[in-house]
Amino acid sequence: MLKHKLIHQEIVEALAAAGHGAKVLIADANYPSSTEFGENSQVVYLNLTPGIPTVTQVLEVLLTAIPIEDAAIMEPDTGTESAAWREFRSVLPDVELNGYSRFEFYEEASGPATCLHIVTGDARPYANVLLTIGVAGMT
Repeated sequence: MLKHKLIHQEIVEALAAAGHGAKVLIADANYPSSTEFGENSQVVYLNLTPGIPTVTQVLEVLLTAIPIEDAAIMEPDTGTESAAWREFRSVLPDVELNGYSRFEFYEEASGPATCLHIVTGDARPYANVLLTIGVAGMT
């Protein structure tokens, strides 16, 4: 039996195969998931209905299973902060959010280090987060 809250079989399997430095994308519903995914990335669709689940909800569950050493977000050209970012900062208080322009973010998220791409129903713009898995035993 698993001790953490994550029970989704495909996600558990992908994370178990990942190691330090592997990346996980949690994408909002606006992300072009069918065209912007990595060659080594498994895509898991959790987008049940608009708004469910949110990226933050998925992030909170992933944090029960894996350590995070880095997180990247997609910044709009306007410089406006996404409402989701406040939630990300709250859930990841010890991790700096590194910002990338839209196309830089696509490039980072579709790189060979991305092992998992989770599609959510989060309808908020710029609610994507790209996580880098840390070393086991990190707090």
